Amino acid sequence: MAKTNSLKHVILASQSPRRVALLKQMGIDCLVMSADIDETALPNESPADYVMRLAKQKALATLKKLDGQHAYLPIIAADTTVALGSEIFGKPENDADAFNMLKKLSASTHQVHTAIVVAFNGKLEKALNTTLVQMIRLSDAKITAYIATGEHRDKAGSYAIQGLAGNWIKRIEGSYTGVMGLPVHETAALLNKIGKS
Repeated sequence: MAKTNSLKHVILASQSPRRVALLKQMGIDCLVMSADIDETALPNESPADYVMRLAKQKALATLKKLDGQHAYLPIIAADTTVALGSEIFGKPENDADAFNMLKKLSASTHQVHTAIVVAFNGKLEKALNTTLVQMIRLSDAKITAYIATGEHRDKAGSYAIQGLAGNWIKRIEGSYTGVMGLPVHETAALLNKIGKS
């Protein structure tokens, strides 16, 4: 079947293979352009405000990098964090940090916040998805074995719901793709809003 011009194209301000795969699932091709920003949380910043600020900064940093030739493409930026109340669980610094995070998340119902920002034609459209995730109790041995697989690396909260850690998730209330890093419903709605979907 011939390719038609109905295929959508965007710039993704992220190197996350999960986000690339989710856009592909939506029928969207993307040009990957990572945004290098400081991801340090501000004092007393809420997890929701934190991800929204980072997603916006990623979109603006990518916009600055463009040389004009891709100006006709919308930029999609997203940021995901895991939170237990007001405590932010970003990507682990090392295996010990990952162990401590998973120990705290064990037997919890925590939140996964993903913010999406679409930059196009001088406008920024934003959305926030929050999903509640119920995790089973994890033994130290189970956490250690998981960390040995390396799956925790570069993952907010030190786990990937679409990987081996999916066995630990008893229930979610919200968006599975949001926990993966890009809630497809909200992303599609933002693209519709700017008239590119």
